[in-house]
Amino acid sequence: MSDANDRTTTISLAYSVDADDAFMFHALRAGAIDTGPLRFTHTRAHTAALNQLAIDAGADVVAVSLGVYPAIAARYQMLPHGASVGRGFGPVVVAPRPLAPRDLTGLRVGIPGATTTAWMVLRLIAPGAIGVEIPISPFAAIFDALASGAVDAALLIHEGRLLYRERGLHLVVDLGDWWSAGEKLPLPLGVNVIRRDLGPARVAEVSARLRASIAWGLAHRAQIIEVIAGEDRGDKALSNQALIDHYLNLYANDDTAAMADDAKHAIDVLFARARAAGLLSSAVAVDWAP
Repeated sequence: MSDANDRTTTISLAYSVDADDAFMFHALRAGAIDTGPLRFTHTRAHTAALNQLAIDAGADVVAVSLGVYPAIAARYQMLPHGASVGRGFGPVVVAPRPLAPRDLTGLRVGIPGATTTAWMVLRLIAPGAIGVEIPISPFAAIFDALASGAVDAALLIHEGRLLYRERGLHLVVDLGDWWSAGEKLPLPLGVNVIRRDLGPARVAEVSARLRASIAWGLAHRAQIIEVIAGEDRGDKALSNQALIDHYLNLYANDDTAAMADDAKHAIDVLFARARAAGLLSSAVAVDWAP
């Protein structure tokens, strides 16, 4: 990665097109902060693809679902910033008709990927649900699947959780609310991870730049919302500045700047519960980057 003629090091970043990821990496994309000898490249993809990219160790820093971390822990450390944390809220399961969580047994539920945190949690709630993978891009695909009857219910992450009511859908369960009621903890959903083989010094240097990018974003929130609203993300609804503002209130905040102790503890609790339910084959010890 290093250029033999200078000290510049290229760091590959991979993250989603969703507003919270765009928010935290904006300063790096826009050249708004000093990155010293580091140069960052940017790849954007949907959640399941990012999780697979991390499984393949295909980027230095990847925004992934917490649920995929057990599969990538040997190659990646977890960064203590850049997280999406639901405090009493989270992904939602919705359906065209009123259902209770227990009714999901035997039903086809459209999910954003088998490695997502949301699917891990839903299997704790409704282990008999049948997951049908539907990529979150294009945005309307999951709603089309519901309308056509291809699935009976849908597990919505990202901005989709804010738009289901206007499409006449019924809430089955809010995963973050369910988790909070049972564990009295927030629900960590997305995290940033960094390749171990960058070495301790480089990991610390990259982490500091990423932390600075998030801090810049929090200090220039309105400016970034305007930029995100101007992006073509495949659906007009996603360009609504009020929607983006609401979404960033949920997932780009103090928890993004620095993961709190209760959120870190919740990670351990979630992995322990997943293992007890047979969803993980072994215990997971999180290795935190600086």
